[in-house]
Amino acid sequence: MLFWEALASVLIGLGVAYGALHRLPRRLPARPLVLSTGPAAALLGALLTHTVLGSGHTAAVLIVALGFAAALLSLLIRPARTRRRRSVPA
Repeated sequence: MLFWEALASVLIGLGVAYGALHRLPRRLPARPLVLSTGPAAALLGALLTHTVLGSGHTAAVLIVALGFAAALLSLLIRPARTRRRRSVPA
């Protein structure tokens, strides 16, 4: 069962990473970094949750995997570029 949870969590992480790249392409770093961070974060979250809760909590494991992937991908987002106004001396 752990294998299927791990595989599902990696797929969830890839889905979140692709979604982030599609939604915020200019605010994220290089594509390979994002596409590797999503699955790695989801797998870490799934393995940690499976270790804490034990087997039989597949839904909780996958929800936490989704949360881990979203949280770690959010750390990669750069601030939006804002136009700075030049102050003109009076």
